[in-house]
Amino acid sequence: MRSKLIYVFLFISVFGFSQKKELKAFSNLVNKMWIAEGNWGDGSKFKQKVVMNFDLDSTLIVVKSYGFIDKEQTKFGLRSRGIRQFDKKNNKIKFWEFDVFGELTRGEVFFEDKNVLYQYQYGDTTLTDMWEYVDENTYNFKVGSLEEGKWKQLYLNTQFKVEEK
Repeated sequence: MRSKLIYVFLFISVFGFSQKKELKAFSNLVNKMWIAEGNWGDGSKFKQKVVMNFDLDSTLIVVKSYGFIDKEQTKFGLRSRGIRQFDKKNNKIKFWEFDVFGELTRGEVFFEDKNVLYQYQYGDTTLTDMWEYVDENTYNFKVGSLEEGKWKQLYLNTQFKVEEK
């Protein structure tokens, strides 16, 4: 009986570690306030603050995004809450983003070195959001159609920087 318990605890430990390992690539992004401003391709303003934290013993990333919460872009507040989680069944990191307008965006997360890429459907289009690592306090942020490693169309190109305290 004792040896069975040891195997059970060993299995749980190894399984738990593998989930934490999969989300480790987010380590530089968590526990910081990231701020970006810019303009979308249509000229409308983009302004966002993002905070990411590990949760549930580092098996989840919980994200709060602050941005414009009205279509006129006059009110700034909590725009969305998101979750990033390793899906052990499919061996992929998935994300869900719930926004103040009642919408849900969901997709997959990929990593290329220190870059973080979110891929999701927006209507009939597959979009990619890319956090391109510059240094520990700066990421280039791009939103567009990425095909075979090349931007087919870019809708937003700005930078996220850590808020200075």
